[in-house]
Amino acid sequence: METLVIYGLLIPFVGTSLGSACVFFLKKGLGDRVQRGLTGFASGVMVAASIWSLLIPAMDQSSGAGSLAFLPAVIGFWAGILFLLGLDHLIPHLHQKSHHAEGPHTRLRRSTMMVLAVTLHNIPEGMAVGVVYAGYLAGDGQITMMGALALSLGIAIQNFPEGAIISMPLRAEGMSKPRAFAGGVLSGAVEPLGALLTILAAGLVVPALPYLLSFAAGAMIYVVVEELIPEMSQGKHSDIGALSFAVGFTLMMALDVALG
Repeated sequence: METLVIYGLLIPFVGTSLGSACVFFLKKGLGDRVQRGLTGFASGVMVAASIWSLLIPAMDQSSGAGSLAFLPAVIGFWAGILFLLGLDHLIPHLHQKSHHAEGPHTRLRRSTMMVLAVTLHNIPEGMAVGVVYAGYLAGDGQITMMGALALSLGIAIQNFPEGAIISMPLRAEGMSKPRAFAGGVLSGAVEPLGALLTILAAGLVVPALPYLLSFAAGAMIYVVVEELIPEMSQGKHSDIGALSFAVGFTLMMALDVALG
């Protein structure tokens, strides 16, 4: 595997780790407005990445099917939605600002379920990065190294606030700074692992690449709609989340078009 690809897979994880390190420098937790803004920003990046980095390339790679070029994208998209829906019901987790855990009943600590919630939504991000690099390695020319790098950078940028959003509440729960930092880092470790496994899977079944691209898109959209948008829209200051969504969407769109 090319060295640049390995670096590309690790870039989003570095973003999460740097964000988690905020626990060492910030004395107070993130304010409500800041959290809404960061959540909205992450949502915008993920939606734009789903469209320009995943769904459009998936349909481009199926262009030989003529009027049915959309079919692999539709099938993969729904498979990704249903996959995350299944994980949502199988893995106990606790979203930010929620008092009730989701998934099966468990005696896991609140802090552990918070880490699981972020880990759950990092799975499709890792898959997205992995499948885009798999497309580049396939060498069909429709996905360039710069285009794959744009997705890595976009995910890393939105992972930075995510790292802070998980480590700071863990600290507020009474956890030590090193352990809170480790919790944030651990939540992002699934991304390079998921990316690597996706590359290996795509390498074994190259014709499945359009399905895998749209699968990752569906999984990411599920996370945005089910988790991030409700978090940024509840209560006051919902306009901050909406504007931040637009900023994140615009940035990811510009990165993908400029570098792709």
